[in-house]
Amino acid sequence: MRVIRSDADLAEGCAHLARACPVWADILPQIGPLPLRLRPDGFEAIASAIVAQQISVTAAAAIWSRLETAGLTSPQAIAAAAAAEDDLRAAGLSRPKARYLRGIAAAGLDWDGLRALPDDAVIAALTALPGIGVWTAEIYLKFALGRADVLAAGDLALQEAARIMYGLPDRPGPAALREMAQPWRPWRAVAARGLWAYYRLAKGREGIR
Repeated sequence: MRVIRSDADLAEGCAHLARACPVWADILPQIGPLPLRLRPDGFEAIASAIVAQQISVTAAAAIWSRLETAGLTSPQAIAAAAAAEDDLRAAGLSRPKARYLRGIAAAGLDWDGLRALPDDAVIAALTALPGIGVWTAEIYLKFALGRADVLAAGDLALQEAARIMYGLPDRPGPAALREMAQPWRPWRAVAARGLWAYYRLAKGREGIR
C-alpha cells in the first residue's frame, strides 16, 4: 500500500506519469510542483470534505472558517452543543450537512483504526456513515491518509481537466475517467493532483480546497 508523505513521493509519481503518457510528459512542466494537500486524519478531515460537497471552493473555505471561529470542528463540540444544528446552519451549512456532521460526530468511528485498512475497507467504513459517499471517502483517503492510488473519478473538476488535457469532445464520466487512468496506476492520486493543478491553469480557479 503506497502512501504519499513527501514531495519526493509526488516526484516519483510524476516521473511515472511522464513515462506512462506523453500528454502528462508535456503537461507536468507547465503546472509546476504539485501540492501535497495533506491534512491530519480524523473527524475534522471528513467534516471538511462534507462541507466542500457540491459547492465552490471559495464557499467551502468561508463556511469552514466560520465553523472554526465558532469552535464547531470537533466531534466533541458538535455532540455537546445542545443547539449545534442551529449553530452549524448559522455558519452556512445546509440542513442535511448539519445533520450529517451531527450523525458522524455521534457514530464513534475508530478513526485511528482506518490507517491500517486497505482502501476498499476504508471506503466501506466511511460510506456507512451519514452523508458520506464514495467521492468524500476518496478525498479522505487521498488527503488524510495519503493513499497514492485513489483517483476520485466522480469529481467534476478532474473530469473537466481530463477533457481539456486530452482534447476530448465531451467530459468523461466516472467510468471513462477510471478507464483513462489505468496507465497512471499506482499513482492515480498524484494524477488527480496534477489534474486539479491543470484545472486551475486552464480555468483560473481552484477545483479542490
